[in-house]
Amino acid sequence: MPLSHLDDAGRPAMVDVSGKSVTKRSATAAARVVLGKQIMQELTGSDFVTKKGSITQTAIIAATMAVKQTWSVIPLCHPLPIQGCQVTVDPLDEDSLHITCTVTTEGKTGVEMEALHGASVAALTIYDMCKAMSHAIAIDGLRLVQKRGGKSDFDGK
Repeated sequence: MPLSHLDDAGRPAMVDVSGKSVTKRSATAAARVVLGKQIMQELTGSDFVTKKGSITQTAIIAATMAVKQTWSVIPLCHPLPIQGCQVTVDPLDEDSLHITCTVTTEGKTGVEMEALHGASVAALTIYDMCKAMSHAIAIDGLRLVQKRGGKSDFDGK
């Protein structure tokens, strides 16, 4: 399978999407932040608010900002008009949080990278806001969960 971000000479190149049709596109990405039981108990008891502010709300805002700036961070991504961004941060179990980031647009290219970037920045924001409690926090399971629109759909659930 040829890589779409390489030209005929094997050099990196942004994909030319000028010949593609505009379609509705969406993508959902997910990640997990393993905080540990003790931190989760402390945070649950304070409704996830610390001296730094709300961990979940800050992560949601950071993810939304990241989605809108994906093109400026990942070199070969196109700037896209983001028409929707929905981020959730919820307890997954007794020691971790689950993040989802769903992005929608109407365009000639998909929003998988925007969803993945949003989920990863939400996870990094949670780490940053909790690192004073422990440096043993782990981020794992970053993945594309679903994509719709374009040439093919993907359902990785």
